[in-house]
Order: sequence, then C-alpha cells, then structure tokens
Amino acid sequence: MATFTLSIVTPEQVLFEEEVESIVVPGAQGYLGVLAHHAPLITPIVPGRLTVRKNSSTELVMAISGGFLEVSGNKATVLADAVEYADKIDIERAKKALERVQTRLKDKPEGFDFDRAMASLRRAENRLKICETITVGRRQT
Repeated sequence: MATFTLSIVTPEQVLFEEEVESIVVPGAQGYLGVLAHHAPLITPIVPGRLTVRKNSSTELVMAISGGFLEVSGNKATVLADAVEYADKIDIERAKKALERVQTRLKDKPEGFDFDRAMASLRRAENRLKICETITVGRRQT
C-alpha cells in the first residue's frame, strides 16, 4: 500500500515522524481517514482517538486532546494540544483528573472557568475511554 509522511507535533516535542499507510483522526465534523495522496486539507481536531496504521500489521492508538490536521503534498501534520500513546496512559492519574474536574464542576469555586473545566472533563473522559478500548482489545487476543 502507498505511504505518506506523518508528523505528530505537540508544543513540547515531535512525538512521531514516519511513513505510514493511513491515519484516522477525530475531526470537528466526525472521524476522518487519510490515505496517501489525500487532497489538501486543514481541519480542527477534537478530543478523541487517533489511529495510525504504519503497515498492514502495525497500528498505533493515541489519545489526542485537540489541535489541527494539515494534509498537503503527501504529508500529514497533526499539531496537537496534547497526545499520548494509549498504552502509556496512567489510568489512576486519569481517574483522579476526572474526579477533580467533576468536583470543580459540582462546587463551582470563586473564579471558576466553566469552559476550561469542560475541556478538562472531555480530555479525562477521552483518556479513560481509550484505555478501556485498548484493555478490551488486549483481552480478546
């Protein structure tokens, strides 16, 4: 299968830069698949599951918190607010983050930023959902 270059970049690092066969990203209007020679595109990314198929036998799953995808010249660049490999997510830390934000949403302390709290809630829920998906997938094999 034909390949294209994928770069996944966060404010802290270039997390991934390799030739891949396909990616599936959570776009603002739903999940979007990209193959080699895709038409030029720029689109926002929302929190969700980022799937990278390196070849017919290797698939990587990541939790992405949002950002942008640019596709042009047989290259895709994901500019992510934050992204982490699903198998590297600390489940206990993600659960604690979810509990913290749920408490803040319930208590609404002085200076409470509702939009920021909701973004934190979506990130925490996404990380836990992706962990569950990966764990279930491992049990089936």
